[in-house]
Amino acid sequence: MKRVFAVLACLLGLVCDAQAKAPNILFAIADDMSHASCYGDSFVKTPNLDSVARRGIRFTQMHTPNSKCAPSRAVMLTGRNPWQLDQAANHQPVWPEKFLSFVESLGDHGYSTGFTGKGWNPGVHPKNRLLTGREHNDIRVDSVPASGIHSYDYAANFGEFLTDREDDQPFFFWFGCKEPHRGYEYGSGVKNGKRLDDLDFMPSFWIDGETTRNDILDYALEVEYFDDHLGRILKQIDDAGELENTLVVVTSDNGMPFPRYKGHTHEFATRVPFVVSFPGEIVHPGRVCDDLTSTIDLAPTLLSVAGVASDESGMQPMQGRSLEDVFADQSEGRDRVLSGRERNDMCRPNGWGYPVRGLRRGAYLYLHNFKPERWPCGTPEAGFRDTDWGPTKSELVYKHVGTVAFDLCFGKRPAEELYDVENDPECLQNLAAMPEYAVALKKLRQELFEELTAQEDPRVIGDGDIFDRYRPDRIPQYGDLVKKTKKPIQMPKNATR
Repeated sequence: MKRVFAVLACLLGLVCDAQAKAPNILFAIADDMSHASCYGDSFVKTPNLDSVARRGIRFTQMHTPNSKCAPSRAVMLTGRNPWQLDQAANHQPVWPEKFLSFVESLGDHGYSTGFTGKGWNPGVHPKNRLLTGREHNDIRVDSVPASGIHSYDYAANFGEFLTDREDDQPFFFWFGCKEPHRGYEYGSGVKNGKRLDDLDFMPSFWIDGETTRNDILDYALEVEYFDDHLGRILKQIDDAGELENTLVVVTSDNGMPFPRYKGHTHEFATRVPFVVSFPGEIVHPGRVCDDLTSTIDLAPTLLSVAGVASDESGMQPMQGRSLEDVFADQSEGRDRVLSGRERNDMCRPNGWGYPVRGLRRGAYLYLHNFKPERWPCGTPEAGFRDTDWGPTKSELVYKHVGTVAFDLCFGKRPAEELYDVENDPECLQNLAAMPEYAVALKKLRQELFEELTAQEDPRVIGDGDIFDRYRPDRIPQYGDLVKKTKKPIQMPKNATR
């Protein structure tokens, strides 16, 4: 009997140790991705992302508060809205020393942390700090499907990280794929087996034709490259016997690098794919979450599942809240999201940005443009540089100036915009000036400004123009950009839109 009790005690101890083991975390983030096949996008094939959704939850209304690389990633790392991050609200800022990232906090609490590809960037990193863990980018592939794809062997670099960690140490790994960021090899999608006639995605504010179709399929090829490496990484975790104890998050930092998407605040520009799996911790796996959620919720979620209390994290107070209520299928109060932008690329004189704040509630999206006299995409002289260059953009700015499509993508905007995104998902009809929507407009405006005041947004409570004054050393870049704009955009005389 003593021997039996000893064996039972040993087994119980092993069970308790297994239960007490902190979960691993894999965070896979694509660069500028809006699509995945589990969202009904048949022109891309993402079986590995889809498999994560089948094992967990697919979020249909996950939004980034800022649809540009550096501020979007800063939001994820801190759990705070961009206007709560000082100069990190801008693109290419100096990272403010006072903000600890959740990855740093996990490292302080026993996690082995690392990243491959792109971590937090672009911007000036604080010295002697690892915002997304230790870098693993030494291993390269021999060939890539297209010339625009980076040579990092993301999966092999993860394997190196997994091998180097201490036995039984929980890990956090940031798989920061640099795809599908521009530029693309033109025609690479078709070269790799895609067909122009099979494309079923074409926003009405682009020019449908061979040029744009190729551009979209070239983008799709790079989305699939991200998914392929995701699958290889997941297999390594499974082969190591760790997948059942790993929380997997797959998402993107912002919308696709095309006109009216990346860098902007319309519904489709801030909404990103977001799927999560967490074996044993997600109720009714395989379901869909339609709640309005924000990437500010990422940091508090990952810290909580890792057992790190917010008051022990070392981080500044977080605006987001853990998604564990969604995991438990008991979500409450997730009925709005906020968004905005300040200075993205240095494409206006004097370091000026294009400040916007937005509120999505129910069917409505309300946008407040603080400086409607400025060009949303930067000046024509600077090539509208707040939209990445590519064939779709070139088609619009060199062949279709003055058209409705051009105006929607590059024209100036009024101080207020209001859209019914359920009936107008492309945000084509601005309802703000229509008398029948005056009550809804006023209510949304009031709610937005009350919340921004509570969050101490400088743009609302104080010196909002401080965002334009950060990094004055970058101001000369505007003149350089104008000089580098090889082919001027011929705008109509007296053009204001």
